[in-house]
Amino acid sequence: MPLDTIYLDNNATTRVADEVIAAMTPYYREHYGNAHAIHALGRRAHDAVEDARASVAKLIGCDPGEVVFTSCGTEGNALTIRGLVDAKPQRRRVVTTAVEHPSVMALLRAIEAAGEIELAVAPVGSDGELDLDAMRDLVDARTFLVSVMLAQNETGVILPVADVAKIAHDAGALLHADAVQAAAKIPIDARALGADFVTISGHKFHAPKGVGALMVRRGLKLTPLWYGGGQELGLRSGTEPVPSLAGLGVAAEMGRRALADYGRVTALRDRLETFLRDASPDISFNGATQPRLGNTANVSFHGLMADTVVRALDEAGVCVSAGAACHSGRVEPTAVMKAMNKPPEAALGAVRFSLSRYTTEAEIDRAVGAVLDAVSGKARISL
Repeated sequence: MPLDTIYLDNNATTRVADEVIAAMTPYYREHYGNAHAIHALGRRAHDAVEDARASVAKLIGCDPGEVVFTSCGTEGNALTIRGLVDAKPQRRRVVTTAVEHPSVMALLRAIEAAGEIELAVAPVGSDGELDLDAMRDLVDARTFLVSVMLAQNETGVILPVADVAKIAHDAGALLHADAVQAAAKIPIDARALGADFVTISGHKFHAPKGVGALMVRRGLKLTPLWYGGGQELGLRSGTEPVPSLAGLGVAAEMGRRALADYGRVTALRDRLETFLRDASPDISFNGATQPRLGNTANVSFHGLMADTVVRALDEAGVCVSAGAACHSGRVEPTAVMKAMNKPPEAALGAVRFSLSRYTTEAEIDRAVGAVLDAVSGKARISL
């Protein structure tokens, strides 16, 4: 990435921290043993895996023995959902929300289409707030799982997982929390949340891509997605990627410690929004009335296509994400914008800015200038 590039797409992925790369390197070149070998190199690798497990447990507020390493959030979500469905529960209903990540929603839709479950979806309000009354009505004696994300990836809105967990448990159901976007951005305590399963992914908090974790509350059982040597509590057979796990452990510890200073990131996000709000009446902010991640701003540029704004910013050296996607020649709002019932002029112009703890005030100020330059010369569309 050019030195002058401003990266504000951290909800998509993050750069690997220098300390994480340093922690990983010895396990490629020196301590390269299989973590299940009993010789010295194997024992060193095993210790690294268990150190990482302890660090992840501290990050999400659980016991190390409840942490199962995965390749990513998508796998962790699948292991939970598919693992419970394949266990053939007597109940058939799964309840989720209208703003879940596709790794949850697409999987549930596929399982529903196969006739294996009955799926119910709780709606959200115009700023992404979960309709808890609707959730209470949907969770009943037929429900075996409720799956809800802790923080929405497009808007940053924080959902009331603890309240949903109580609803689920009162009905005898289990609670899965997709905490992929929340990890290392807000404190997570799996016990306080009442979560039975928690999913995280390392590349969202400066660990390498291809490594994540799933918390499985002690005493609960899942059917593995595949079988083999029985690693990771028998739930994920295969030789552990020790370098990546060592990196994940360091990233988890760094992220947990950095939470105390995360208000600085929030202040930068607020600075970005204030400048944009003052500069144009044709801008609105999605999710801004709700509790949300301090690093995320979802901005609607009314009358402009999000893709146009993203491309213009890219040319100016600013990386952000569009909130609308092109399908078969048609540009449509995301499922999240549709679930929030945003009008077309807001939904089609939704752009996500997501900061990291490495973002600087100078970068935000430069980004604001680039945004104003980018949108001022663009022809507006009639919707």
